[in-house]
Amino acid sequence: MNKFIAAVTLSVMAAAGAAQAQVTEAMLADDQNNVTQVVTNGMGRHLQRYSPLDTINTENVKNLVPAWAFSLGGEKQRGQETQPLIYDGVMYITGSYSRMYAIDVKTGQELWQYDARLPEGILPCCDVVNRGAAIYGDKIYFGTLDARIVALDLKTGDVVWRDQIADYKAGYSYTAAPLIVNGLIITGNSGGEFGIVGEVQARDAETGELVWTRPVIEGHMGTLNGEESTMTGELNATWPGDMWKTGGGATWLGGSYDADTDTLVFGTGNPAPWNSHLRNAGTPTDGNAGDNLYAASRLGIDPATGEIKWHFQTTPREGWDYDGVNEVVAYTDRDGNMRYATADRNGYFYVLNREDGAFVSATPFVKDISWAEGIDENGRPIFVEDNRPGDPAAAADGQKGEVIFASPSFLGGKNWMPMAFSQNTGNFYVPSNEWGMDIWNEPITYKKGAAYLGAGFTIKPNYEDHIGSLKAIDPDAGEVVWEYKNDAPLWSGVMTTAGGLVFFGTPEGKFIALNDATGEEVWSFQTGSGIVGQPITWEQDGEQYVSIISGWGGAVPLWGGEVAKKVNYLNQGGMLWTFRLPKELAAAE
Repeated sequence: MNKFIAAVTLSVMAAAGAAQAQVTEAMLADDQNNVTQVVTNGMGRHLQRYSPLDTINTENVKNLVPAWAFSLGGEKQRGQETQPLIYDGVMYITGSYSRMYAIDVKTGQELWQYDARLPEGILPCCDVVNRGAAIYGDKIYFGTLDARIVALDLKTGDVVWRDQIADYKAGYSYTAAPLIVNGLIITGNSGGEFGIVGEVQARDAETGELVWTRPVIEGHMGTLNGEESTMTGELNATWPGDMWKTGGGATWLGGSYDADTDTLVFGTGNPAPWNSHLRNAGTPTDGNAGDNLYAASRLGIDPATGEIKWHFQTTPREGWDYDGVNEVVAYTDRDGNMRYATADRNGYFYVLNREDGAFVSATPFVKDISWAEGIDENGRPIFVEDNRPGDPAAAADGQKGEVIFASPSFLGGKNWMPMAFSQNTGNFYVPSNEWGMDIWNEPITYKKGAAYLGAGFTIKPNYEDHIGSLKAIDPDAGEVVWEYKNDAPLWSGVMTTAGGLVFFGTPEGKFIALNDATGEEVWSFQTGSGIVGQPITWEQDGEQYVSIISGWGGAVPLWGGEVAKKVNYLNQGGMLWTFRLPKELAAAE
């Protein structure tokens, strides 16, 4: 009888413990070091995408084998850009068309699936992708293409709460992985091509109640606890007339969190419209009169209040769709300095000071930058004015400005696909593309829910033998250490490990591992569809595992021109691949 009571008691205690298993702030903060799980986007809120695991290394990675594969099923495919999360024996992924899956991490068996049931009339700019989720407490959170944030029960997938970020009928959407900091779920927004206004929002993760909002275009008011707080910037300081009201600056890639300075760092997208002549109130000699703050910038934000601490604008007077939205990675350089690094769409790799966002250095990481001669000592570009698309108002017909060739193309020297930092080498590994474009400006007026570009373009490869280029960059020396060329554009995330490896994927379907010191290819696997997802690694039952999602799509195949010839034969897909290094092969050469 006593044994029975004891057994029942232990069973009840075990069940209670399981029910109470929750992801805490401390677990989020230590995500990079806990190699048995992955509970943050970026494998750490600083987005280094580096794992201290070294079981798989340059010598034995050739023994990596598939453990299981999971199909997203159905006809809803298109681009699969998610980063998996792993917690308490379950892997969570998001899929195209705003879906979520929970999968048994040992077997690959589906546990539950959630479909957001999107309304008619959504306006995603650049494919129906979703880049991942966030876990906190007993919930998992992700955004949807109709600009909502949804909180689901981790165990069941049932909706706990959902809230609207913005009006999808005005062109807003949401595709990024949310960020959790101190019990707040922090989101950006998408829709920069529709004349929306970029914004960062913070909600109570438990209830969904809005805590603060911070628009990123000057002239708009922020809020705190339901009341107006402060204006962003100074009204009409860098925007003419009412252009700021539809000024763009979408925060569509989400942000990072620097615990050392207690700062959220968000990138902001292109100003709207693309036609810069409509919104440039000044000239390069007029200070920052035509800079259109805070579009095409990086912002340091107080996570408690939403107040802007600092800003750094990578492309003032932006006229080529060089978003400043790319991720900002916190790291410590070889001399012990606290730094940020960001590889911009404009083709320059920037290093900033982590205390105040001040400019430290800039290095070109693509080969044929045409819009600027370089970056000056203050971090401001030295423009080549002849390589700015012409003003249609100055054209004879008033309908099409002078066509110019610009490099990189509007898809950027690097687009959304995240780079990785290696604590093993001190280098960054940047997925980049060598392409340019013919671009011209056209007249445009704002209309709610309609594209707000005022420009046309045709993308062209810069080289016959490659577009994609994974580059190892020394951030201290400002040098490209090595380059791995790929025929088609690179559009997947990158991951580094203490085993001396760099993992990434290609549109041709190859999942690849390179030697981080030399760039030599040491392993690859054909996944069957193009890879635009984000790899992760973790330890399970004494073995190291690696996962990547395969499924061709994203922005690249949506645009025509000569680049389309490189990718128009590729097939869509939706398959999550998981690999392991068996214990008995870990020591094999």
